[in-house]
Amino acid sequence: MGPLLTMLRAAGDPTRLRLLLLLAKAELTVSEITAIIGQSQPRISRHLKLLCDAGLLERIKEGAWVFYRGSEHREAAQLTRLLSQLAGAGDDAELKSDLGRLRQVREERARQAASYFAANAAQWEKIRALHVPESEVETAIVGLLRRTPLDSVLDAGTGTARILELLSPYIRRGIGIDSSPEMLTIARDRLAKAGIANCQVRRGDVYRLPFADGSPRDGFDAVIFHQVLHFLDDPLAAIGEAARVLRAGGRILIVDFAPHELEFLRSDFAHRRLGFSGAEVESWFRPSGLNGIASETFAPPRHQALSVVIWLGERMAATQSSTTEAAA
Repeated sequence: MGPLLTMLRAAGDPTRLRLLLLLAKAELTVSEITAIIGQSQPRISRHLKLLCDAGLLERIKEGAWVFYRGSEHREAAQLTRLLSQLAGAGDDAELKSDLGRLRQVREERARQAASYFAANAAQWEKIRALHVPESEVETAIVGLLRRTPLDSVLDAGTGTARILELLSPYIRRGIGIDSSPEMLTIARDRLAKAGIANCQVRRGDVYRLPFADGSPRDGFDAVIFHQVLHFLDDPLAAIGEAARVLRAGGRILIVDFAPHELEFLRSDFAHRRLGFSGAEVESWFRPSGLNGIASETFAPPRHQALSVVIWLGERMAATQSSTTEAAA
């Protein structure tokens, strides 16, 4: 009873309840939270600390930025879901206003990302030269994915469609989605020049994939996030949505950076996150019904500072997933 009472006391303040309900929907920085809630940063920080101490929130420090999000631990997540349901059943003007300002924050993020992609579409391949050679990573991608048969593959945030080009000889069908029209223009040009007929690209949102739920017989064999998640404000939501469209036994492959301290990537290249740890990726896999089955790290050459990591997760059977969640 002790931990539950601690959580209830922490959530029993009007401002802290607002924060809890807000951070159940999005991962935010202190400045973003302050803009949404409309209170001073010191006061917001005190409330956030109390919620973190109670186990209701998680605090993630990355260089000069700190992110907050709702805890994924079982009891805390269950309590937050219940409070969200009860709050959603009412008609609270303050909560509606918070959600409206959250939408504005997300829209501004989307505008910044779209502006960046539009300005840098032609330079995308040059930006990738900041880290280890792509050839090494691409060889590992093919090797990991070809361990089991591939029929249908989704490249989420396809960019220039290089991953589709790489996998096209080994798959029946490949689909790439991206939110940037400029990127899609480059992707279509790449596929056409390579004579690739079994892959296509379309405009889409990684948080709302335009595909039906996966089933034992239907769905994607693999969904790939190649250097995409560090741009997103909610990687967990993107992974969960990708898991939804997998068939039974389907896999999610993530290629991204290990944690680093290159702050200029935020200001110059619109990176929202400075890499991810293996523990954080595992924390996305579990609630999405995935088992982490492989990972591979590519350390940088002496003159570079970014390590690239590949993580591979496999969709669990429904019964296994239920058992895992019950034990969490």
